[in-house]
Amino acid sequence: MEISHIEHIGIAVKNLEESIKYYESILGLKCYAVEEVADQKVKTAFFKVGDTKIELLQSTDAEGPIGKFIEKKGEGIHHLAFAVKDVVGSLKEVEDKGIKLIDKAPRKGAEGLNIAFLHPKSTNGILIEFCSEK
Repeated sequence: MEISHIEHIGIAVKNLEESIKYYESILGLKCYAVEEVADQKVKTAFFKVGDTKIELLQSTDAEGPIGKFIEKKGEGIHHLAFAVKDVVGSLKEVEDKGIKLIDKAPRKGAEGLNIAFLHPKSTNGILIEFCSEK
C-alpha cells in the first residue's frame, strides 16, 4: 500500500454555515467547495491547508452516520482520510492483516473520489478512510 499524504480530516458539525464562517473569519481559511453526498446523508464543505483538506460534515438526516455520530459523541473529528493509489488493493492488504472493513469495495465520495472506510474497532478507535482518484 502506498499512502501519499493525509487527504483530509473529516469534522462533524451541527451547522455547516456557522462552521464555514468560523473557519473563514477566525482561521482565515477559504471554503472552496460545498457539496451534498445524498447516499451518505451528508453535506460537506472543504478547506485546503497545504496538501491536506479539512472536510466539514453536516448530516442531512438524523439517522445518517454523521447525525448518529453527533448525537453520540457531539461535534468533532469524525475520521482521518489517507490518499492511496489503489483503494481496492489497500483494502485487501489491511484486511489480510486482520483489519475489519466497513466497506469491502470502494464507493463514490465527495469530490468524485473513490472511498472506503476501515472499522474503528480494529484501528485503535479511529475511523480511517482510504481515498483515490481512480
